[in-house]
Amino acid sequence: MRGPDTFTEGLFTMRRLDDFVPADHPLRRIRVMVNEVLAKMDGLFSRMYEADIKGGRPSIAPEKLLRAMLLQILFSVRSERQLMEQTQYNMLFRWFIGLAMDDAVWVPTVFSKNRQRLIEHDAVVAFFNEVLETAENKDWLSGEHFSVDGTLIQAWAGHKSFVRKDGDDDGGSGGDFKGQRRSNETHKSKTDPDSKLYRKGKTASELRYMGHTLPNCSTKNP
Repeated sequence: MRGPDTFTEGLFTMRRLDDFVPADHPLRRIRVMVNEVLAKMDGLFSRMYEADIKGGRPSIAPEKLLRAMLLQILFSVRSERQLMEQTQYNMLFRWFIGLAMDDAVWVPTVFSKNRQRLIEHDAVVAFFNEVLETAENKDWLSGEHFSVDGTLIQAWAGHKSFVRKDGDDDGGSGGDFKGQRRSNETHKSKTDPDSKLYRKGKTASELRYMGHTLPNCSTKNP
């Protein structure tokens, strides 16, 4: 018998976010390892926010920031704006970051500002080093080979957002850039300032992120 195309939503739910994540999902094991690393970085996080101890609005927890940034890499999310959008409705993302179903998702500009603090205090580098040390202590690494990999990730920004840093309008409007010289030294995207203008092979230049992986070891099956 054909089922009815109806939608009935209950007023309450007794399920947790954890119930929606499969028991064998790889992010479960990753999250355990990440949380172990973040616990070791508690001292660094405390020093980062010493200046704010006298008051002010609470900032985004650095642990949540780093988990969100890791998701952006693992799932190749093109921009922080899109990352925030997906976190709004993606229960897997909320669970991994540590946001409850009713928690508000951060405004992209607020997320970017808080992320910059992590970068300024080398917290991202410390996080990577702690992950590497943890993997080595668990004997998940081997130094049998050296491999290099590079890739370009397309940014969630168009050519119209790539404007001059000095505020000049390039003498044109409507996104007509024919005959104009534009480069990363003189221009930047107003919607995604971290993206750069790159060309891959014979393709046209696009706003992208450049990523490099330089491991000197291989991962064992833990």
